[in-house]
Amino acid sequence: MLTSTPFPKRFPKSFASDNHAGVHPAVLTAILKANTGDALPYGGDVWTTAMEDAFRAEFGARATAYPMFNGTGANVVGLGLVLRAYDAVLCPTTAHINTNECGAAERMLGAKLVTLPTDDGKLSVNDIRGQLSVLGNEHHSQPRVVSISQVTECGTCYTVDEIAELAEFVHEHDLFLHMDGARLANAAAELGCSLRSLTTDAGVDLLSFGGTKNGAMGAEALVVLRPELDPAALFLRKQGMQLASKMRFVSAQLTALLTGELWRENAAHANAMAHRLANGIAGLPEVSLRYPVQSNAVFPVLPEKAIAELQQRYLFHVWDAAENVVRWVTAFDTAPEHVDTFVADIRLAVQEAVGF
Repeated sequence: MLTSTPFPKRFPKSFASDNHAGVHPAVLTAILKANTGDALPYGGDVWTTAMEDAFRAEFGARATAYPMFNGTGANVVGLGLVLRAYDAVLCPTTAHINTNECGAAERMLGAKLVTLPTDDGKLSVNDIRGQLSVLGNEHHSQPRVVSISQVTECGTCYTVDEIAELAEFVHEHDLFLHMDGARLANAAAELGCSLRSLTTDAGVDLLSFGGTKNGAMGAEALVVLRPELDPAALFLRKQGMQLASKMRFVSAQLTALLTGELWRENAAHANAMAHRLANGIAGLPEVSLRYPVQSNAVFPVLPEKAIAELQQRYLFHVWDAAENVVRWVTAFDTAPEHVDTFVADIRLAVQEAVGF
């Protein structure tokens, strides 16, 4: 759905993705502190032990965290814990596992993705209910997992109650609830709640936890919230090429984000910058928002000429070319002046495009 554009020759700040941001100084410091002498590989080090303790503190005593290199790997390994050869995953059409992971789940797991259209990237119980009539029918792949994204790919957030309702329904039908938590931190910061309340307490079974978009150099984790799923995780992580030999450098990054709720500070700032950006363009002629701003992403509809003009100087993605919807994403290191400069240029480009 995203349309990429090459980097402009000159741009003051990228608004294409929080993946474009740098690394938080505290994370860099944590990596440097871990770079002391020799340590056992593959997670047999004190930094990984500290990371495991930090995740249990956030997600509950039954949670187990497995550091990994990227979100796609964490999603594939996690889904692999619960999928059988004939199973299917129910997910929104916009889900990252469907649109931006190059068919990894299908190829690596042989799973069928059953994609469901949504207005805002969020699944409801009714969306799932309509897919369960095939349960027990040997001619159909069997729904086994419901996968949701928090934040969704549309920048929207599930509330605690919405996740709990999904989890209750899913479990009533002996399915599992998986969460792609690439921007879970942004959701918790926006909703003013804990990571645990959106996951463990709401009934999520397993999730990928995003660190890279939140200020890490390259650190994600699979978090398993049902201990009975744990035994296979070590083996699937290795098969999935997600086992880091020098794991301490991945673990140290995750611990840094979880220490003192740095994850919340980073996410809250990114969200605030997105709201600042959305407020800055409010009231412009022929400009509207496709989705409400509930995280660090803004999805405005702009005049086509304004999009072309702005992409000469700024990097961002076109979300829906037919409807002239673009996506702007802010990050932990987006400064207010970055936003204000961008807003000024947006206003000028729009006014010129509509002859205002």
